[in-house]
Amino acid sequence: MALLRLVGITKRFGSLVANDDVSLELAAGEVLALLGENGAGKSTLMSILFGHYVADAGHITLDGRPLPPGDTRAALAAGIGMVHQHFTLAENLSVLDNVMLGTEPLTRLRTRRDAARAQLLATAQRCGLAVDPEARVATLSVGERQRVEILKALVRGARVLVLDEPTAVLTPQEAQSLFATLRQLVAGGLAVIFISHKLDEVMAVAQRAVVLRAGRKVAEVTVADSSAAELARHMVGASVQGLERQPPRPRPAGQAPRLVVQGLHARHAHDRVALADVNLDIAPGEVLGIAGVSGNGQGLLARVLGGVVAPAAGRITLDGAPLARDARGVVAQRVARVPEDRQSVGVVGDLPVWENLAAEALSTPAFSRWGWIRRAAALAYAQRSLQAFDVRGATPQRRTRALSGGNMQKLILARVLQRADGQTPQLIVAHQPTWGLDIGAVGFVHRQLRAACAAGAAVLLISDDLDEIELLADRIAVICHGRLTPARPATDWTREALGLAMAGTAHPGQELPHAA
Repeated sequence: MALLRLVGITKRFGSLVANDDVSLELAAGEVLALLGENGAGKSTLMSILFGHYVADAGHITLDGRPLPPGDTRAALAAGIGMVHQHFTLAENLSVLDNVMLGTEPLTRLRTRRDAARAQLLATAQRCGLAVDPEARVATLSVGERQRVEILKALVRGARVLVLDEPTAVLTPQEAQSLFATLRQLVAGGLAVIFISHKLDEVMAVAQRAVVLRAGRKVAEVTVADSSAAELARHMVGASVQGLERQPPRPRPAGQAPRLVVQGLHARHAHDRVALADVNLDIAPGEVLGIAGVSGNGQGLLARVLGGVVAPAAGRITLDGAPLARDARGVVAQRVARVPEDRQSVGVVGDLPVWENLAAEALSTPAFSRWGWIRRAAALAYAQRSLQAFDVRGATPQRRTRALSGGNMQKLILARVLQRADGQTPQLIVAHQPTWGLDIGAVGFVHRQLRAACAAGAAVLLISDDLDEIELLADRIAVICHGRLTPARPATDWTREALGLAMAGTAHPGQELPHAA
């Protein structure tokens, strides 16, 4: 018998139909994967379940009882819990304080702290989620914070738990620990809705999968009878290219590196971790992958190489010449920058598409003359770029913020890879190039990076996604607490070794397990 039923859910935002007559069921003790491209309607559907939105049509029942629409408090009380991709914890408070937030009325004169602590410890022990109630959240690892988010939901009596991209920032060991915890919770009767772009994980943990496309349910399959390739086809409506694992390319003997970083030290006020004695080199036509848990200095490294932050010490050369210390100079040296935050850093949302495409070349002869912008030339370049990179739903005059995440990323790739001066990039610094993208957009980005690499560009790929690192990188290094391990051929690394290095268990000079 179904524990949760969503029946005929339809939601419109103006002329956009985000959910179109979607129905699904979830049984107690089951993991249901909810899949789809960006914009397919997954987030809208879960927002309706959690009471953030009210459906225009349809209804939801939990254990046979109607769930009041648009009432988050009622959803929580009924047993709906949600763990978001970006954690919602107060870092300056303890674990116990975070779990207690919102559970007691403001009119109560004294908090029931001892009772809440006992309940938290009992739940943690029952579910195998070890936690220190008095630990400050800011001191916890990413995996430990995720445990706290799950415990928050369980302590409040969750019977249905929604996990949105739960492994996006976890090491392999933390991901495996999460899966073990899920199996234990599901065995105890918990129902889980698992949202992920990582189809291998879906195959490992889910019993059934529901696929949305353009707001409609297009497939419902038993995972054991399906495959990752079949799920991908359901998601995009066609086979996805660009997700095949490529054999690492050995560097030709005697080939000089294009980028050389020696003894780099850097610190920035916005970064909690400084870079210390970072050394790396990349040859033309090579992909160097840098793996690591987010927040270990990789963002600072990308900004230094992009000319946004000046290094405190060290030497950086590109084709033997010192790398510029400002963004304009770096762009002039044919460095393509793909930033981690596409919305806040990669584009200016309020500007039209053509201005964002031409942003790095507006002062060049291609788009300006005697101080005046050559608007017709910029518009023509924008139109060519949009077509070449398949930026859907975009016109040169459209506001950039109206684009989806995947199409915004394609716009950035068009700007940096198809330069207005016609020159190809010498170096590509790609930081989280496919973060949050659906599988179709991921395949497109991978194909573009491989094509640029084949044309001779050196690629620095910084990613939290180990699948992406293993798919693209010729050599891999790991960053932890601002320090970088020596780069080794991708075939020399095992998942275990990568996870240990990402967690800081092994230091750069320590020998790690090799692949067989």
